[in-house]
Amino acid sequence: MNPSPQLVPAPASAAGGQEPAGHPHGVRATALIRAAYNGRVTTLPQLRSDGPFHLRRMRTNGRTARVGIIGAMCAPLGGDRLTLDITAEDRAELEVTTAAATLALRGPTTEAATYDVRLTAGEHACLRWLPRPLISAAGSNLHQTYTVALAATSRLVLREEQLLGRADEEPGHLVTRILVHRAGRPLLDQHTAYGAPEPGWDGPAILNGHRATGQLLIVDPRLDALREPVLLGSGAEDGCAVLAPLAGGPALLATAVAPTISAVRELLDEADAHAR
Repeated sequence: MNPSPQLVPAPASAAGGQEPAGHPHGVRATALIRAAYNGRVTTLPQLRSDGPFHLRRMRTNGRTARVGIIGAMCAPLGGDRLTLDITAEDRAELEVTTAAATLALRGPTTEAATYDVRLTAGEHACLRWLPRPLISAAGSNLHQTYTVALAATSRLVLREEQLLGRADEEPGHLVTRILVHRAGRPLLDQHTAYGAPEPGWDGPAILNGHRATGQLLIVDPRLDALREPVLLGSGAEDGCAVLAPLAGGPALLATAVAPTISAVRELLDEADAHAR
């Protein structure tokens, strides 16, 4: 069995500065999921809940192991330091989802909360990260980072949906980063920032007044080559998405913006169907 790839550490913070020390009232939690293939099915030799992350085995589908994450407390709040460390070892097939939307709220401090998701997939492994939406409530301050390490033959589906503000409220400050390495080489490094004090985040070059956005990243050696980007959706007012190939693939990235989270979900579903 070949060793799984090592995570490539991200810089100290998504904004490029030093990682803040945090607030004494903030929650520190690291939940661990490790999936391994035993020659017949995928097992879960390590499933460790922590803090707001309660991990639960779900009904399996063939040789795929499935894990659901249930929120055990209100998080992330300002000052929290939350980490999910998820590994699919060689030939393992793992799907991870959340039971409900993640709600970022104002905390006891204006210090940003950090929510780090670390995904590692070994040779011939398949890892699917399919959480419910992330909601950036008014007054919240959240930095979310995905750090992904893939082997040359592994497959990945990473899907995220974000709602900027609840009904009739402004969003909080949301900074996200997706950093992906495949076979030790950079595949994607994307940084986005929404909400005050970010300049122009709501303008026509970024969200064009929409309040829902999402992304779908598919990495799969079996993908047919997509030479040109594909525009999906009915138009700017109802939302749209772009499905584009990544240099250094085989990988496709879909990015969607829309007035509602349900419209974003439909656009990403359309992108997924087109990609496959």
